[in-house]
Amino acid sequence: MKENPKHIHISDFNYPLPNERIAKFPLPVRDQSKLLLYRHGEVSEDIFTSLPSYLPKGSLMIFNNTKVIQARLHFRKETGALIEVFCLEPISPNDYVLNFQQTEHAAWLCMIGNLKKWKEGILQRDMEVKGQKIILTASRGKCQGTSHWIDFHWNNPEITFADILETFGELPIPPYLNRETQESDKETYQTVYSKIKGSVAAPTAGLHFTPRVLDALQDKGIDLEELTLHVGAGTFKPVKSEEIEGHEMHTEYISVSRKTIEKLITHEAQAVAVGTTSVRTLESLYHIGVTLLRNPEATDEELHVKQWQPYETETEFQNIPATEALKAILNYLNNSHMEALHTSTQIIIAPGYDYKIVKAMVTNFHQPQSTLLLLVSAFVKGNWRTIYDYALGHNFRFLSYGDSSLLIP
Repeated sequence: MKENPKHIHISDFNYPLPNERIAKFPLPVRDQSKLLLYRHGEVSEDIFTSLPSYLPKGSLMIFNNTKVIQARLHFRKETGALIEVFCLEPISPNDYVLNFQQTEHAAWLCMIGNLKKWKEGILQRDMEVKGQKIILTASRGKCQGTSHWIDFHWNNPEITFADILETFGELPIPPYLNRETQESDKETYQTVYSKIKGSVAAPTAGLHFTPRVLDALQDKGIDLEELTLHVGAGTFKPVKSEEIEGHEMHTEYISVSRKTIEKLITHEAQAVAVGTTSVRTLESLYHIGVTLLRNPEATDEELHVKQWQPYETETEFQNIPATEALKAILNYLNNSHMEALHTSTQIIIAPGYDYKIVKAMVTNFHQPQSTLLLLVSAFVKGNWRTIYDYALGHNFRFLSYGDSSLLIP
């Protein structure tokens, strides 16, 4: 790759986003949102249900099947202070599925709302889950950056942590919506194909898909595959540093099945990614494959994709064909007798990044000065302003509940 993007100024990725252009709620029918088309530099628009007609027959489309969890828990202290505990990622056990199955105790890395009112002591809440009264407590452990280790305990071995979140947790809609979570969000802030619990934010490009659009894609002869990336709260973290070198990407957990990797190889490592989360996962696969080609015995820790890894790989490993990288992952799975690759990524995709697998992208319109805007800019070779000027000038709705775009560089 030619240039390291560390010295990009985030102020170059600003644009005016009036509050009234942020969609506070989705449209009544998901697939009736507008679709901006960016194809080889030309911009036009249509409606989302027309998406299949713009993709070539035989394409491979990849979705992120993560499910948003009701990750916010509220406790009231005896003083009356309301404390919010926002579950970010599981610590003990650190596997999502196992953690959700825990009875009596689970530990999470959490963000705390109104932290100054929780100096010490244990938070407690009486609740009724599945018709049984339980007491849930939360105690604070060590601080990690802006997050805290929180131990949850409850006094009923028949109730799982998943039961508690589903009964008493609140869905964490994005902070920029500036409103309370409503009952309707439980449905509208999940994709119709969400399955694997673990995200604290929806992969919002997927919110436009309906069963009829998915059927139309298959009727067109488009292959549909899934992967999992659990979206962390860091997805909303603004870039505070002048240069992006000062911004630390959050770690996100990914899981990709053997079947999806085999399908990618069949399609010559070319995919249409639904959402920036699918983009980050697919592009991370390439760099994981390169790591395995260099060191087939790589440990779990060494498979983690570090933030600047794509820009710092030695030249001889920068031009490995994507199919070779994917075959290395397949060999690794075979040798380890695993059906899926489970690892994590901190990849930052910014101008100067050389896309390896993603050839087209379905995505919403992102916040000014965000890492997601950097990712889009890298994909459209810096031409993001053309797209955003068009969207602002043609009444497109922005951010999570907003309209969609199909980008083909």
